[in-house]
Amino acid sequence: MECRGRLIARRIGSQVLTLGIHNLSSRFRRNLTGLAFVSPWLLGLVLLFVYPFVASLYWSFCRFDLLSPPQFIGTEHYRRLGSEIVAGQGFGRAIWNTVYFASLSVPLSIVLGIGLATMLSWNVRGQSIYRTLFFLPSVVPVVASSTLWLWLLDPRDGIVNRLLEVASLPKQLWFKGASEALMTPSWFDFGSKDALVLMSLWGVGNFMVIYLAAIGDIPKQLYEAAELDGAGRVRRLWHVTLPMLSPVIFFNLVMGMIQSVQAFTQVYIVSEGTGEPATWSLMLSLHLFLSAFQDLDMGYASAMSWLLFVSLLMATAFLFRTSRHWVHYHGVGR
Repeated sequence: MECRGRLIARRIGSQVLTLGIHNLSSRFRRNLTGLAFVSPWLLGLVLLFVYPFVASLYWSFCRFDLLSPPQFIGTEHYRRLGSEIVAGQGFGRAIWNTVYFASLSVPLSIVLGIGLATMLSWNVRGQSIYRTLFFLPSVVPVVASSTLWLWLLDPRDGIVNRLLEVASLPKQLWFKGASEALMTPSWFDFGSKDALVLMSLWGVGNFMVIYLAAIGDIPKQLYEAAELDGAGRVRRLWHVTLPMLSPVIFFNLVMGMIQSVQAFTQVYIVSEGTGEPATWSLMLSLHLFLSAFQDLDMGYASAMSWLLFVSLLMATAFLFRTSRHWVHYHGVGR
């Protein structure tokens, strides 16, 4: 009887061991199958993101022309960038151009986007047609829209300058000018960066759609309560709409800042890839591209990109830090 019990126990143990090995083998096969499916993405992540990210950090401390092996030179590129910032040349000029462009294009796109979304939320006849018309420019390819704006803002034959002439206003040089409307005694003196700002507002339809969706989610009871308290249209906009839109405004502010720094295609087209006139259209993205692939100074370009990365990281962290004072989330206690 005792021998029979031992035999049964051995059989049960053998079956449990076999089942365990089978389960382990099945789990291993499932994991291997999953890894096989995600391997193209993992390979792309390593080759197209992780390796360039790490390599650029190393190259920023090297002299590297893409044709010969990199030579370690320490912080020479970063000292060069610092001297250019102080002198206002090269990298310093590109920083100023980008800051000027971002300081105008981002706030104006937010204001214009909210204004258009507010008006398009009104229940009027042909509402869907108006929404489509205002959104269409944002889906036009950047190359096509840049070519269109080069024609519209042509200093000699452009439609905009002809309209200014009809209105008895002075013609502008636009993309051919080196002036800055905010930095000249006469504000009505537009140059290349002001033309780029005007061109960036062409695609405000993307922001408008986001604001329009957010306005649709605002509880109607808030407007009814404000109206009962005697608030007019302007006061309802200020005390109800804008606070409820603050999370979306914050999102568009961060994304707009990043996109304005990364603006490249339209700048390259309107300046013919040179940043002219007189480097007044030389944005950070274009300066980085020219340094890396025209001057073949990849070490300098890598140092520039890392300095730009750290600056954007600090600016984004600052915005997140200040958001607690003006961003209001519906249903979340303060």
